[in-house]
Amino acid sequence: MARTRIITNRFESRFLIRFLESPTLFASCFTSSRSLQTLAYEEVRTSGDRESESTALILHGLLGSGRNWRSFSRSLASSLSVSSASDWKMILVDLRNHGRSAEVEGLNPPHDLVNSAKDLADLVKASGWNWPDVVIGHSLGGKVALQFMESCARGDFGESASPPKQLWVLDSVPGEVKAEKGDGEVEKVLKTLQSLPSSIPSRKWLVDRMVELGFSRSLSEWIGSNLKRSGDSETWTFNLDGAVQMFNSYRETSYWSLLENPPKETEINFVIAEKSDRWDNDTTKRLETIANQRQNVAEGKVATHLLRNSGHWVHTDNPKGLLEIVSPNFFSPHE
Repeated sequence: MARTRIITNRFESRFLIRFLESPTLFASCFTSSRSLQTLAYEEVRTSGDRESESTALILHGLLGSGRNWRSFSRSLASSLSVSSASDWKMILVDLRNHGRSAEVEGLNPPHDLVNSAKDLADLVKASGWNWPDVVIGHSLGGKVALQFMESCARGDFGESASPPKQLWVLDSVPGEVKAEKGDGEVEKVLKTLQSLPSSIPSRKWLVDRMVELGFSRSLSEWIGSNLKRSGDSETWTFNLDGAVQMFNSYRETSYWSLLENPPKETEINFVIAEKSDRWDNDTTKRLETIANQRQNVAEGKVATHLLRNSGHWVHTDNPKGLLEIVSPNFFSPHE
């Protein structure tokens, strides 16, 4: 059962959607449109009467947006309403060149992981939030999360910034992507989109075209969800050229040194999708070796989790299995 209420004032429109899980426990989703030169975002909150509230950032993958993670975030918020000692505010971010952030002025090049992480810090500062306890990132967003932790620990965002206590890196390899891996599904999607006209006749045309080219219907429909009406045709909600630059940065950047020496009192969790084409044996073995050596949170912990029955697009392939991994292992600020 859901109740919807719209709150409007001079500065913003906000939609409040309450999802009732029981007579006393529910999670709420707040949707905001920002006019400042910071990233666009939505909020999902656990609602309770606990004395403290913790913050988590949710970062989508390439060509996605924060809204792709609404359903998972609501499910996680509902679960944490029962299990966590803290209330949670989850910030579903649109990264630069994606979603509503594609229309934000001032997010200037270079479009790389360093600037993407700085965007997050600027958003935290501008919004007056506490520095996030948890960052969850999928694919491209996973490497942005790693960069955010590294930049926080290095002091790039000022003395007040503290690294997240926990990262969840969802099907994102920590090292450089080898040249021979350039024929993966993500690369094929990008090449296909770059070959299409800038104005798409219709969403149905796009989905049918991508299916004809060998992509699954579910992936094709997800790509189609990133279209918006422009006159008599459809255009992308993302900035494709900028997104490609971000993906190149993703491919070229390595965080092995961060995993070998993570900040103290932090935990970095990698979720590896069983059917993903992102991973090779050498990468998996190296990551597992580090995880075996880094089992103490006090000294900086690294852990791996296998998500079965899922390809790279974990939020559509097996969201239930992902929740069963993340929820019981989620950071608790009072442990």
